[in-house]
Amino acid sequence: MPYRNKPMPVPAEILLVEDNPGDIRLLQEAFKEGGLSCRLHIVRDGEQAMAFLNREGRYAKSPRPTLVLLDLNLPRKDGREVLAEIKSEKRLRSIPVVVFSTSTSPEDIDGAYQLQANCYLVKPGDLESLIDLSKLLECFWLRAVWLPL
Repeated sequence: MPYRNKPMPVPAEILLVEDNPGDIRLLQEAFKEGGLSCRLHIVRDGEQAMAFLNREGRYAKSPRPTLVLLDLNLPRKDGREVLAEIKSEKRLRSIPVVVFSTSTSPEDIDGAYQLQANCYLVKPGDLESLIDLSKLLECFWLRAVWLPL
């Protein structure tokens, strides 16, 4: 399987699966303030996430994400179901999925890892911390890690 040459081509394609408009706006602001070199694609429920990833309907021309940021509690199809589907499909399973949730429940954290999440992050409550976290995401997932094409 071919791998991306470093440094990561700019901009990276990030799929945000989030239904909370406030969280979406905060993350957009954090990425902007943090100077992230990415294109942020936003879907608001689990069914839209799978349509995007499978390039169905209005998402027929969607890019393959470099990274998926996935909330757990979503309408129409829960984030856990989305994660299980991504990791069960051969052509999608190599896409890193970062669970991005407000939950600190050990059951949610363990459950996400049991479903093969690549990591679990708790959403910070303020913009400054979210900016710092977005920079760490970029530094690790988009610059340090070698990902398959």
